[in-house]
Amino acid sequence: MAAPFAMTPRLAVPLQLDAECFADWRQDAPVVELGGETMGTTWRLRLAAPKQFDRAATAQAIAARLYDIVAQMSHWRADSVLGRFNASAPGEWTALPPDFAGVMTAALAIAEVSDGAFDPAVGVLVNVWGHGPVAVQEPPTPAQVERARQRSGFRKLRFDLERQCLRQPGGLHLDLSGIAKGFAVDAVAALLRGRGCNHFLLEIGGELVGAGLRPDGDPWWVDLETPTTTVEPLRLALHQLAVATSGNYVRGRHTIDPRSGLPVAHATAVSVVHRSAMLADAWATALSVEQPGAMRGLAVRENLAVRALMRAGSGSREWISPALQTLMVGEDERAAF
Repeated sequence: MAAPFAMTPRLAVPLQLDAECFADWRQDAPVVELGGETMGTTWRLRLAAPKQFDRAATAQAIAARLYDIVAQMSHWRADSVLGRFNASAPGEWTALPPDFAGVMTAALAIAEVSDGAFDPAVGVLVNVWGHGPVAVQEPPTPAQVERARQRSGFRKLRFDLERQCLRQPGGLHLDLSGIAKGFAVDAVAALLRGRGCNHFLLEIGGELVGAGLRPDGDPWWVDLETPTTTVEPLRLALHQLAVATSGNYVRGRHTIDPRSGLPVAHATAVSVVHRSAMLADAWATALSVEQPGAMRGLAVRENLAVRALMRAGSGSREWISPALQTLMVGEDERAAF
């Protein structure tokens, strides 16, 4: 899963190992690879297989778990729970399954803390720019963007946490693409642990989580996405950690600032390292929307481990947050790895 690099990478490692991961770690465990398609992208798993591992049953369980998440949260499916909410009448309440309610709870919390830089209620804006299920022939006019912006925004929602119900204010569309993949990574990781699989590297569409250790005793190493030759590669030891990246170097300027309604131009790639892939995913989206100064302030305030590549002329400028800097290995220490 890690890409080859042309120069010696910088390293970031967790401050300590989880002692519990050694309880079932086996040097002779075979590494099994599984994969498939989901959420318009792919999923891949490298797993140090425990004894009596059932490959077919595990693959089937993962596929079923991912299918259920898509059936709840896909904005591309009219028959998903999200699709039915988007089509519901003004004032109508939609009952949410526990997974969906948990994602909404996290999404609304980050939307509030980020002052709307992350917003789960931007489906109309996403659609008007042609990044949703309905194709558009040309960019929207300023008037169309403003009308879409007026129909969007998380503050228009009413979420009854106790009843796990969400109220449609009228014409508002949810879009959970900035958090749902991360949730799916966490959900599949929990499924694997529940099946006695505690040592693996899992990826869904570029969002990753690493659990336990490889059979050779190393952590699961991955390279942060670095779409420039002017910045040294940065390699992470994903030991009980997740990483998510948001940016516009793969699919163009597809990230929309919910507050202005306009595509984000300044963020090349913003990566967040976190215990939770869901939270890493949402924070990467929020930080990629913010202008550089505000992004740095928000990352420091929330003590987030962030590597950001921001456009600077014809190149990119890198910023590493203090929380990630504490995980960086000094040049003299790299030989130990």
